[in-house]
Order: sequence, then structure tokens, then C-alpha cells
Amino acid sequence: MQRRGFIKQTGLTALGLVAAPSALAALQPYKDLVIGHGTHRYKIDMDWGALDSSKYPVNDCHEMVQDSKGRIVLLTNHTQNNVIIYDTSGKLIETWGTEFPGAHGLTLNVENGEDFLYISDNARHEVIKTTLEGQIVQVFPYPADSGKYEKPEQYIPTETAVAANGDVYVADGYGLQYIMHYNAKGELLNVFGGRGATDAHFNNAHGICIDNRDANNPSLLITARQQNSLKRFSMDGKYLERYDFPGAFICRPVIQGNQVYLATIWSGDGSEGTGFVSILDEKNRLVSAPGGCRPHYTDKGLTPMYQTVKVFQHPHDVCVDQDENLYVAQWNAGKTYPIKLIRQ
Repeated sequence: MQRRGFIKQTGLTALGLVAAPSALAALQPYKDLVIGHGTHRYKIDMDWGALDSSKYPVNDCHEMVQDSKGRIVLLTNHTQNNVIIYDTSGKLIETWGTEFPGAHGLTLNVENGEDFLYISDNARHEVIKTTLEGQIVQVFPYPADSGKYEKPEQYIPTETAVAANGDVYVADGYGLQYIMHYNAKGELLNVFGGRGATDAHFNNAHGICIDNRDANNPSLLITARQQNSLKRFSMDGKYLERYDFPGAFICRPVIQGNQVYLATIWSGDGSEGTGFVSILDEKNRLVSAPGGCRPHYTDKGLTPMYQTVKVFQHPHDVCVDQDENLYVAQWNAGKTYPIKLIRQ
């Protein structure tokens, strides 16, 4: 299943926050349910972040980050308010943004003590850097000088990662699957990856992050979602290794402490409405799958994963706060608000 091609609404009320009484009744079995495995278990908060949808509508809730003030920043592709900022209790602080129709990827980077957002817009075919107040300060346009693209429509960026030196990596997850490496000025330094079935190529390079867990050897973690794998590359684009998660269609990697958190948009055979959350340990082994089956490894690797509790439809991102609570944003989930998972 390709996410861009999947445009059919499920017809089922999303298992998130909705206004319809019948939908709320359907969610009652999940209220306060504890999900997850081992040391990573969470109580479900179905009521977090509920807003008046006539004033603060969402379409797809694509990604979330926590800023330096501890606020939760949500990105949606609804142009009435592309950015919704909450406190950790789910109280609305502010909204802004009307010019990002394809708002998809959201990365926060602190530069000289100031927070900046990098918004990957797959309708505008570019990445836009803004302040926390929404002021645009830089645009990374369609990379015509890369030699890989003939027209902007071939370039559909989904995510960015920013290195300590200010270099910016852009994953073209819905286009030709290349990774663009820029310096902080926006000058293109390198291009690697591309569509393909080998280890060094991608089928849906959906998410990217910088792995600093080994402080002396930073590297890139990049998802190949349709290949059910997470791939590691050097900072200059050389393939290093991969980690396979059969049955788990993982979105971008989010690192907090020694763990890697991944929204898993589909599972099993990739059928709609089958998502859960994946949590990896310091060895990049799946140790907990809130909403999914218990991870099990044999001498052949991880056994195929699948959804067991239908709390989520299509998780698209996970934000981890300072208390290790999780906030799960969902794509194509009936225009519902995120779900909070409270660490137990």
C-alpha cells in the first residue's frame, strides 16, 4: 500500500477524539486501558487535546514536536490552522499557518538559543523554515540543481533532519526517494539513495533523523516504510546497516534517550486501520508495541508484527515529552486530534 495512493476514507469512525456521541461510546472500552510491553507500558488518554473542530479543525495530524518551553506543537495539513500549539495537558495555547497545504514533516531545531521549525510540504514541493511564531525565514526549494529531477512534481519531501553543524537532510519520501544534503545556507552538498530494492536504496524513504546515541559517531536513521525496515547511513550518505521489522510499516524515527520511537501506520499485510506504536531499545530491537502484539525474536529475527488492540487507525508520528509520555498523531483518522499515552 502506498500512502499517497490511499485516499479512500475508511467509513469507520476514527479511534481518536471525536464529537459524535456514538463514536465516543465506541471508544469507552479503550478509556484508561494500559497498552505496551515490558518496561514501556502506557495508559490511554482519549480526551487529550480535544478542541472545537469548527474553530480549530484538523485534517491529517501528521507530526508533533516538543519545543524548548515544553509546549507540544502539532502540524496538520488543514490550512485554517496548520500549526496548533498545546501545553502537555492538552490545553490550547495558539494556532497559526494557512499556507502549507501539504504540511507533512515537522522538525524542531534549536539554533543560537532559538527554536525553529522545518516544515516539509509535499504539495509545495519544498521545505520551509519558520520561527515558533510562524515567520518564514528560509525556503529549501525543489532541487533543480541535483540532476535527479525534471520537474517539481517529482520531488515530494516528507521529512528533514538537522545536524549539529547546521546541515539539513531532506528525505524525498513520496517522490524519487533521494536524500538531499544541504548546508545551513541551503547549498546542496550531496544526493544519495533513490528508489530501488537494494540496501542503499529506498521504497518510501518516509522519515529521517540524526542518531547521536554514539556521540563519537553520529549517523542517519532513515525509514524504508514499504520495506518494513530502518536503515543507517553515514553523515556523508554511505549505507551502513539495516534493521528489519516484518509486518511493521514504520514512519519517522524519533530518538529519546536510548530508545527509538516509531509510529507504525499499518501492520500485517498493510491493511487500513491496523497501526500501532513501535519502541526500540539501544540495540535497535523492538521491545514494546503499544496497540500491537508482543515483540518476539527467534534466531531468524523478529517474527511478523500485527495490531492487537484497535486503539489507533493510522499512527503517523510519535512525540515523546520530558516525562516519557507519548503523543500519537494520526493520518487519515477521521480528522481527529492526537491520542496521549501516559507512561506507567
